[in-house]
Amino acid sequence: MLSSSSTTVKNLPLKRRLCFLLKLVCFVSSVLIFCEFLIYYVVIFQCQWPNVKGGTHMSEKETSASVLKAIILADTHLLGEIKGHWLDKLRREWQMERSFQTALWLLQPDIVFILGDVFDEGKWSSPQAWADDVRRFQKMFKHSVFTELVVIAGNHDIGFHYEMTTYKVNRFEKVFNFTSGKLITRKGINFVLVNSVAMEGDGCAVCRTSEAKLVALSHKLNCSQQKPNHSNRRCSDVEKLPASEPILLQHYPLYRKSDAECTGEDSAPPEEKNIPFKEKYDVLSQEASQKLLWWFQPRLILSGHTHSACEVLHAGKIPEISVPSFSWRNRNNPSFIMGSITPTDFSLQKCFLPFESRVFTIYCAAGALLVILVLAHVQLLTPPFYFAQRLISKHKAV
Repeated sequence: MLSSSSTTVKNLPLKRRLCFLLKLVCFVSSVLIFCEFLIYYVVIFQCQWPNVKGGTHMSEKETSASVLKAIILADTHLLGEIKGHWLDKLRREWQMERSFQTALWLLQPDIVFILGDVFDEGKWSSPQAWADDVRRFQKMFKHSVFTELVVIAGNHDIGFHYEMTTYKVNRFEKVFNFTSGKLITRKGINFVLVNSVAMEGDGCAVCRTSEAKLVALSHKLNCSQQKPNHSNRRCSDVEKLPASEPILLQHYPLYRKSDAECTGEDSAPPEEKNIPFKEKYDVLSQEASQKLLWWFQPRLILSGHTHSACEVLHAGKIPEISVPSFSWRNRNNPSFIMGSITPTDFSLQKCFLPFESRVFTIYCAAGALLVILVLAHVQLLTPPFYFAQRLISKHKAV
C-alpha cells in the first residue's frame, strides 16, 4: 500500500506538485498572519471609548478638547534572565507588543498608565539584566509624541518592602520619571501616583520620604478645592491646583478581605476568591488604606497586583477598580481599561484582548486540516468527494 502510494506521488507531474506546495505555503502563511497580527485588529476594533455625562450633547471637537482618553493596564511582567525561558518570552512579549501597538493605532489615547509590575525580576536583576529588560520594554511599548506613557512602581519592579532599597527605587525612577506623591494634571484632571510598596508604615527611609510627599500633595489638593476645614491662612502660600477631586493610581489595591465579592468573567477563579488577603503583601494595610482615603478623598482608585478584575466601594462611595494582567502568562483573557475622563466625571469600559485558548484552537484546527489535505493529496486518505462518488457508482452498478 505504502509503496504504491509512493510510486503515485513520484509520478505526479512536477507542475501539479509545485502548485499544491504553493497552496500549502499560502494556507500556512494566512493562518500565521491572522493569528499573530490580524486577530489583534479584529478584536480591539470592537472596543469603543465610553461616553461621559453630557458627551452625547457635545460636538466632536468639544469632546476631544475636554475629555481625556486614557488607557490603563497592569502587570505586564516582562520575564528576566533568571526565570524567563526564551520561548515564553518570545510568545508573551509578542502578544503584549501587538496588543499595545494595535490599541494605540486604533484607539489613539491621550495617555497610557501602567500600574506596576512592568518587569518580573526587577526586584533582583543585575544592572546588565535591568538594562536589557528596559530596552525590551521600550521596544514593546514605544509610542508617538501624541501619547504620554506613565508607569507606576510595583513590587516586582523594586521588590517587596523587605527587598526594596534606595538603589532599586532610584533605578526605576530614573528610567520612568516616577516618584511617589507625584501629581500629573492633564486637561484639568488630577492624577496622584502612589508607590504603594512604600506604604509599609514602619518609618523606613523610602517610606518616610514617600509619605511626606503624599501629605504635602494632599494639602495642596485640599487647599485648591477650598475645603471648609482649611482656613485661608493655611492655604495662602500654597500653589493652587485645578479644583478637581483626584484619581489615585497605585499597584497594590486598598485593603479588602478577599476577592469574594468580585464578579465578572475576568475576576479571580472560584477556588481563589475566598482565600484571605494578607495585608502589606496582597493588599495595603488597613492603616495605609485609611490614610490614602483620608488624605485625598479620591473620586476613583485604579490598582493592579492581583492579576484579576475587581470593583469595590470604599466608604460606600469611592470606587476602586483592580485592573487584570495584560499578559497571556497570567491569564487566558487579558484586558485593559479605557477611560473617558473629565474634571468632574469619568466613564470606564473594559477592552478584552484575544483569548490565548482561541488562538491555540485556530492553530489546532488549521493543523488538522493541513494534515488531511496532505494525506488526501498523496492518496493516503480518500477525499470525501471521491468517496461519495465511488459509493454512487457502486449503487448504480447494482
